Amino acid sequence: MPRSKRAKVVHLTKTQKKGKELTLRLYANIRECIPQYPYLYVFSVENMRNNHLKDVRSQLANDSRVFFGKTRVMAKALGDSPSTEPYPATSLLAAHLSGPCGLIFSQRDPQSMLNYLSSFRPISYARAGTVASYSFTLPGGMLYTRGGEIPITEDVPLAHSLEPTLRKLGVPTRLEKGKVMLDEEFPVCKEGEVLGSGQTTLLKMFGVAMAEFGVEVRAWWVKETGTVEAVEGAPQVNVKGRIRKGVGDVEMGGDDGDLGMSDDEE
Repeated sequence: MPRSKRAKVVHLTKTQKKGKELTLRLYANIRECIPQYPYLYVFSVENMRNNHLKDVRSQLANDSRVFFGKTRVMAKALGDSPSTEPYPATSLLAAHLSGPCGLIFSQRDPQSMLNYLSSFRPISYARAGTVASYSFTLPGGMLYTRGGEIPITEDVPLAHSLEPTLRKLGVPTRLEKGKVMLDEEFPVCKEGEVLGSGQTTLLKMFGVAMAEFGVEVRAWWVKETGTVEAVEGAPQVNVKGRIRKGVGDVEMGGDDGDLGMSDDEE
């Protein structure tokens, strides 16, 4: 039978894909920045948070430019071999582009940049898969909003409306005269343990932040000398065969550097 036209799905909104356009823009912007800045840093991100990375961008805006996009495109812009690199030795940085990482073009010398990044370590709530930095246990008795993290005299009792949520998360609580009670201690997590979604929900509920955002420099390039210096212990990848296509043919999906961020800071 012919296909019915009555049940046809009509999309009220249409969006145009900008994959190739963003790829070309990222490539062009990186190539444009190389002769403008004396230093180029490859950095990796630990416990990625968009708002914290935006803070890094804004604090470095006066003398630096940050790129956090497709690792394949960034590596291509730096050159995949000495014959294709725009400046001497920039292709050596491609070996350090893997995972959640990016590029910082800057006027700041390595010591100044390392000092700044090492001092920027904001704490946020952990997500599933994060390793617990310390143990957290709910004390027995009446539960308070901070779960024993601060003195009771400075805390307030937990709202009774949260008691059903606690029981769904496996905490054996009960209501007594409108107060959330716990008969005995309940361990939420142990130090070094990989956290699950239920544990991270409990930690956030009691205001316990364990995820430390960090930007670590893997290597840097000095334009004046045309040299690359790697940080000891920084991971490297074999770039041979990884960058095979022309710039216009680089795919946007499936890359290890795709974290939903924009290709440029603009």
